[in-house]
Amino acid sequence: MVIPFSLPLIDDDVVAEVNDALLNTGWLTTGPKVRQLEVEISALTGTPVLCVNSWSSGAMLMLRWFGVGPGDEVIIPAYTYSATALCAMNLGATVVMVDVLDDFTIDPAKIRAAVTPRTKAIIPVDMGGWPADYDAIHAVLAAPDVASQFVAASANQKRLGRILVVTDAAHSIGSSYRGRPNGQLADATVFSLHSVKNITTGEGGAVCINLPAPFDNEAEYTFLKALALNGQNKSAFEKNVPGAWRYDIIDQGLKINLPDINAAIGLAQIRKYASELLPDRRRKFELYQEGFGQYEWAILPPYRDAQRESSAHLYMLRIASADEQRRDRIITAIAEAGVGVNVHYIPMAMLTLFKDRGYRIADYPKTYQLYANEITLPLYNTLTEDQVAEVIHVVASAVEATA
Repeated sequence: MVIPFSLPLIDDDVVAEVNDALLNTGWLTTGPKVRQLEVEISALTGTPVLCVNSWSSGAMLMLRWFGVGPGDEVIIPAYTYSATALCAMNLGATVVMVDVLDDFTIDPAKIRAAVTPRTKAIIPVDMGGWPADYDAIHAVLAAPDVASQFVAASANQKRLGRILVVTDAAHSIGSSYRGRPNGQLADATVFSLHSVKNITTGEGGAVCINLPAPFDNEAEYTFLKALALNGQNKSAFEKNVPGAWRYDIIDQGLKINLPDINAAIGLAQIRKYASELLPDRRRKFELYQEGFGQYEWAILPPYRDAQRESSAHLYMLRIASADEQRRDRIITAIAEAGVGVNVHYIPMAMLTLFKDRGYRIADYPKTYQLYANEITLPLYNTLTEDQVAEVIHVVASAVEATA
């Protein structure tokens, strides 16, 4: 049985919504479908939402809004995809990597030790859909010895008066923490709508705005919407009204708006996400948990506890008895049996770009420990229960064959 690692959900609802965009609205770039998608995600998160063309551009937008640039530092976990670092590096900021906890999320104690007067932002990562410990992170930032180090250099930094928290929630739309939906856990939360994510627009991202007083989140949404469109205060769709052609450029913006043709895909999915698609993913995640729970060598990924519930984006299994070399042999055996398998992720400090800039994996022992025996298994809405059972069988056979 051949089982792909990941497949996007393209069903009749998606086809109908895309056809509507193509045939009925007269709009391909940012227009009614994008605004409808923002409303739907806002209903899920309880925050204003701005859709953009990628997670990376959404994160850059928020850092740019905050005035992050050369000479500034942004703290991120060492265990994440490179985009978490590049959104800051591409603005000229220095990335400070810190190690993670056993659940793959950033270690708040390491954040505390890494803060300096140059620190302007922290980007926690909800790995695999599992939220970071946000109360612990906010407690670190509120501690007098940390808060006193913050040096504001822009208007928004002065208004916030502390380090900005921007969540890398690329994996975690629909997750929750202490009863609150993801989107309300940080100052800004950025979801990915990439092809392999729980909700996809092919390429895309969504920024949830959750700033404290004195910020007006709706007003910041309006400004960020302009900032994402070359600083233009009216989109082409908003100008497409008799007499509404005049516009202004209000800031030095980016060009990162999401097109309607992309938004149509996600719009069809988000409308049934909470009622159908997310419960379906969680059911398959639970089947994996039950199946692998019988094996002593299986270290199961975090999924649900008294505080947190995952979005079940990735099934990140660890093999307790494996080192990196045996893990790779296990992956080869699984792939040869026709099952798609991956690793999330190769730590950044092991990649050429970051090694050339002085980052060393030896400085992040927990990150390496987690990476060395991790495998990621297929998990998507069109995956069947029989396929889940086959994946479990194939993985168990591969582990036993390489013992």
